[in-house]
Amino acid sequence: MGKQKLFLPTQARATSTDRCPKWNIILLLASVLALLWTGFHVDIESLDGPVFNGAPTCVPHTAPICPQAPALSPQVHKNLLADIESEYVTGGFKSRVVEWLRGAVRIKTVTHDDMRVVGNDSRWDVFGEFHSYLKEAFPLVHDRLEVTNINTYGLVYRWEGSDASLKPLLLMAHQDVVPVQADTVTQWVRPPFSGYFDGEFLWGRGAWDDKQALIAILYPSSLSIVFHIDHSFRITLETLLKHGYKPTRTIFFVSGFDEEIGGHFGAGRIASHFLSTYGENHFAMLVDEGAPQTAAFGARVAALGISEKGYTNVKVSVASPGGHSSVPPTHTSIGLLALALVHLEENPEPAHLTRTSPLYELYQCQAEHSPNFPEKLKRALRKSLHNDKALKRAEKLLFTSEGGDVNRIYLHTTQAIDLIGGGVKVNALPELAWALINHRIATDSSVNATHSSIVDKLTPIARGLQLDFEAFGFNVTTELDPAGQLTLSHFLDDDLEPAPVSPPNSAPFQLLAGTIRETWETGRGKDSEEPFIVAPSIMPANTGMILRPGSVGVLHLKSLLDTKYFWKLTPHIFRYNHLGMEDMGPLKNHGGMHSVNEAIRIDGYHDQIRFFTHLILNADEANL
Repeated sequence: MGKQKLFLPTQARATSTDRCPKWNIILLLASVLALLWTGFHVDIESLDGPVFNGAPTCVPHTAPICPQAPALSPQVHKNLLADIESEYVTGGFKSRVVEWLRGAVRIKTVTHDDMRVVGNDSRWDVFGEFHSYLKEAFPLVHDRLEVTNINTYGLVYRWEGSDASLKPLLLMAHQDVVPVQADTVTQWVRPPFSGYFDGEFLWGRGAWDDKQALIAILYPSSLSIVFHIDHSFRITLETLLKHGYKPTRTIFFVSGFDEEIGGHFGAGRIASHFLSTYGENHFAMLVDEGAPQTAAFGARVAALGISEKGYTNVKVSVASPGGHSSVPPTHTSIGLLALALVHLEENPEPAHLTRTSPLYELYQCQAEHSPNFPEKLKRALRKSLHNDKALKRAEKLLFTSEGGDVNRIYLHTTQAIDLIGGGVKVNALPELAWALINHRIATDSSVNATHSSIVDKLTPIARGLQLDFEAFGFNVTTELDPAGQLTLSHFLDDDLEPAPVSPPNSAPFQLLAGTIRETWETGRGKDSEEPFIVAPSIMPANTGMILRPGSVGVLHLKSLLDTKYFWKLTPHIFRYNHLGMEDMGPLKNHGGMHSVNEAIRIDGYHDQIRFFTHLILNADEANL
């Protein structure tokens, strides 16, 4: 079967090793003349030549900034896609979409943080009911594809391709949803597990996160096996077999069942199964849930998550002598802990814009293609490609503009003091006080760097308060007559480094970007004059839903995804949701996913289904 070649535009990247002697000489002469003219004062940015780390380079000014992948549509399967697309616009199809998603939402596949292993906790049993529903809704998928259950409720669908030399495509979506708090049920416009459809939005827990993706992936798979259009046209399984239709590239669809509580039982076990069965780097690419499209500065942005922040939970505890509260010391253990915590909050990790951050590329894309992007910031970003001073200016503009707090959160390691405890009685001095601090680690930092920074910040505090200081099993300071003990330790021992960055100049990225553009331009964006940008980005991981019109960047609320278990299985991991913010719910101040009134616009959901259809067929023809 023929292949559709992907032409990859070259990203503009400057390096200090570039050589261009003639240009360097010209710049040197220009610098000397400028110094003489201005009295030995010159801003290096005034030079026409590009500068990187203070040294001229020969990167041309005409190098494209954030080149956009062209729309990509399958050619070998062009007729099949046309038939499928004609089905997608029928009223019968739209009705079936509502029924499929409604049925999935009604099954309460809720996971809780305290759930025990599968087999020892009856709360897992509901997933058996959910599997029965999937088999009933998609009988051909379960009949024709190889289906493997991992740890009882983890689902692995394998559709064997005809060319075993091609690395498979891997798609992911999870089955579980977060609980609905009992005291918020009355705040729901529609019951949280009703799957109520009001003619525009379908309501219920999981309608957005993430059963919509699970159903959207399963349906195109079933169409590719057997497909019919209400009484007017029919492509049966026999017809496909007669013409020898079969995927060239093997397709895997994976569905974990505990993503909302860490994914250890589901995706973690599935990834271990893949590693032991197929080995490392087995898959061409992985696509999982991610941020929705949003609008900013006159353009629509599809941000592809090519990395995620890491995390570490640190316990800070202070022990001091007890006694009666009628004769207290200057600071009790709670007071000593409070002083340490205040110092940490007053000295957060600095936020910096770096050229290695995926957010830098997102900002460059917005600056290049958004018609209403702030002009000063645009100029600074363009110059910052090769000039450190301009990079600092762009950073300052990002942090002081509207939405500056969002950008700062994205670009630095955050800390949140989430839990605290201490003391046992009102008239007894507390002998121990503790707090738990959650950190979301910037993509250009690390767990070790985060721990080291906390130690550096608290060392002078420990000395000033005359506390022995132990950090992660090592003595930092020792006092002759200590007032107490300050201790830093791991909590839960589940540290995770920032995710590897999936290269945006790769064939898988271009395939995904081209598919997104084609789906948009032939679907909801067909008559839109709004520029459409596909750009690299990151998943901030539990940073919070902070979306402001006109702010730079795209934020998304989500815990660390199941993808963290698959780092060794492919270097090309993408987090993306082919929906828009307008599809998230009709209420102005809606809570959305993980909160009250979770809902999804069905018209937008149709495009999500189209996206997976295009992606499956495009991946079958691409050189990855």
